Parts: sequence; structure tokens; C-alpha cells
Amino acid sequence: MKKLISTIKNIFAIEDLRVRILNTLGFIAIFRLGSYVVLPGIDPNQLKGSAQGILGLLDAFLGGAFGNASIFALGIMPYISASIVLQLLTIAVPYFQKLQKEGESGRKKINQYTRVLTIVITLAQSVGFLATINADAIDPAVAGPLFTISSMIILTAGTMFCMWLGEKITDKGIGNGISMLIMIGIVSRLPGALVGEALALGLGRALIFIIELIVLFFVVMGVVMLTQAIRRIPVQYAKQVGGSASLQAGQRQFIPLKVNAAGVMPIIFAQSLMFLPGMIASFWRNESDLANEIGNVFSDYTSWQYNLSFAVLIIVFTFFYTAISVNPNQISDDLKRSGGFVPGVKPGLATSEYIDEVLTRITLPGAIFLAIIAILPSIAMLFGITREFAAFFGGTSLIILVGVVLDTLNQIESYLLMRHYDGMMKSGKLRGRSKNIAVAS
Repeated sequence: MKKLISTIKNIFAIEDLRVRILNTLGFIAIFRLGSYVVLPGIDPNQLKGSAQGILGLLDAFLGGAFGNASIFALGIMPYISASIVLQLLTIAVPYFQKLQKEGESGRKKINQYTRVLTIVITLAQSVGFLATINADAIDPAVAGPLFTISSMIILTAGTMFCMWLGEKITDKGIGNGISMLIMIGIVSRLPGALVGEALALGLGRALIFIIELIVLFFVVMGVVMLTQAIRRIPVQYAKQVGGSASLQAGQRQFIPLKVNAAGVMPIIFAQSLMFLPGMIASFWRNESDLANEIGNVFSDYTSWQYNLSFAVLIIVFTFFYTAISVNPNQISDDLKRSGGFVPGVKPGLATSEYIDEVLTRITLPGAIFLAIIAILPSIAMLFGITREFAAFFGGTSLIILVGVVLDTLNQIESYLLMRHYDGMMKSGKLRGRSKNIAVAS
């Protein structure tokens, strides 16, 4: 406890870090306040239970802003969608590949395209969002084209403001701003989920609640291990001739390949596709027994058919997203230009094939573990855990939570170490304490 108190004192003793933490808390407060400001002309009491399926997933990311029909109802999700589209374009379209290689100027242009695409996506999604609102929730006095247009403008402005908040957190606060806003939306539902689970069990089953918390702790530790796990490929740099014609010993560093290089994206992609069979089957639900069966299977999140299909999709998307986000050829070329080589492997094509082989081997167990984490909430519900609390036993929410917390801790750790304070974890292995890491871009 003394160590914790001392660390907190050290954190607030650094003026820059203290200001950044206070700025972050202020921006987060504004974001949470905006999630309760309802769109003009809408009665939020008529919206309870309207966010189901993929809409429920979106509502979980936004901390209830979607279900409340607030001005931040779409949050920063359109910006994330636009970023994913631009990321894919930088792989498939030569023009965007060229921009990516132009350095800072190219990144600025890509950011401009991302912002414009965010506005387009937000306008399109706002129409879909307004279509999901119950007619009873809209005041008849304002219903009509003018209400739709004004709401689209407000929702778009809300998304752009959330994007601005995220950028401000990154620049003036601590951690990645966009990820921080998503994490806050998820965390805001945790107290209610804990209380709901405790009330559902009652005082007579307090021991079961404690066991659930212990299991949740070990699940979180497993996600931390998956997030932090890397395979280090040794890299040797050739001896160089110094200014006085003396030989300098070559350096030995490492290329860190993450076991889960795809992050949470495979779960998001797979979850989006899992809603399609049920939605398509609904068109023939009254005409075909097969359509009814498909609709029932893919609407039951606890069925083995649903979870097996979900797990297979996650594994497939993990390999796909890792393949487009990690380029062994580029890593090999960068090593060759900088005079580095993997011991025992020839530079060039052989190095690229070696990195690709290692990446494939570590991605398989990472993909399987990611699939298991994704279906844990369904398994938790089979054991009688409430749906709200079961969501924190795995899936997208838990992985985002762990990733953002670790990234924020790394930044705080860096500030402490720069000012010659002890780190937050004296014996930990945060990225801030890692040494001899060669960053492969």
C-alpha cells in the first residue's frame, strides 16, 4: 500500500503529467455529459430496450448514448469505420500507398480523407439510426423532414465533436484519445452490471458472486497475457567503421512480433457478419422452415452452432487482418537498408519467408485464444450470469478495456522513468521497461 501511495504522489509531482491527467478527466466528463443530452423532439423513456443485436453492441461501446438517442448517439464509431476503410485502401490502392510513404505530408492528407469520409458515413448512419427510433418516441409536433434533417446535422456535429475530444485527449491528455472514449463508454456500464448480478444472486448466494469475480480476474489476466505476448526475432547489425576508421561492434536487437497482431478487429468483423444470416433469413421466416431454423440458431447467442461459426470466423479474420497489417517483405527491406540481418538467415527473400513463417506459427494459437475469449460471454450466460455482467467476461469489451489500460499505463510509466522515479510496477514487464527492441515499420 505504501508503494502505491508513493507512486500516486510521484505521478502528481510531475507537473506535465498532472496537467495531462486532469485534462483527460475533464474531456471524459464532457463526453459522458453529452451522452445524456437527448436529441430535440425525442422522449428517451420510449426507447428502453430498442438497442438489440448489433445495435446493443454499439450501445455498449458508447456507454448508453445510442440507447438514449443523445447528441453523441453515434459517438466516434463512424470515425473508426472511416479509419478502417482508409487503412484497407492504403493496402489495395496505389495512390494511398504512395501517400503513406510520403511521411508527415502523406499522413496529413490521409487524415483529411478520413475526416471527410467520417462525415459521409455519419450522415448515412444517422439516417439508419433515426429509422430505428420508435415512432412513439418522436414528438408528433416536430415529426417530419425538418426533424430528420436537423437530427442528421446534430448527430454529425456530435460525432465530429467526439472526434475532436479524442484528438485533444491524445495531444493534451494521456493515452490514445479515441480508444479512451470507447473504454469509458464500456467502463460506465460496469457498476450497473455488478449491481445487477449481485441483486440477481441475492445475499444467499454471495459465495457464487465472489467465485464469479475470481474467475473474471483470471480471465482478465489471460487477456493481458494475450495482449502483451510477443515473439522476438533476433537481429544482428553489421560492424560499422567509425569516424576514426576504427571498427565498432555490431548491435544485437529484436523484431517484436505480437501473438495477437490483429487486436480486436477480427471480433468486430466476425460479429458484424454473424448478424447477416439471421437478418437474411427473416425475409423468408414465414415461408420456409429452413429460414426459421437459421433465424433461431443465429439469434441464440448461447447455441453451439452460433459460437462455433463465430469462433471460425474470428480465426479466419485474425489471419486476414494480420496479413494486411504486418508486411514481412517491408520488414525485410527495412532490415536490409539499415544493415541488419537475422542470424542464420540470408537477407532479402529468405528473411521475408522466415518472418512470414514465424508470424503464421504464432498467429494460430493467438487466433484460437482470441476465439475462446470472444465466446466466453456466451459460456458465462449458460452458467446463469446476467447478460450485462457476462459481457465483461470476454469479447470486444474486455479486449478494448485491457488494451487501453495497458497503453495508458505505459505512457505514465515512461513519464515516471524519465523523471527518475520508480515505475508503477517495480518488477513488471510493461512495454515502457522493454529494452533492445528494434521497431519494424
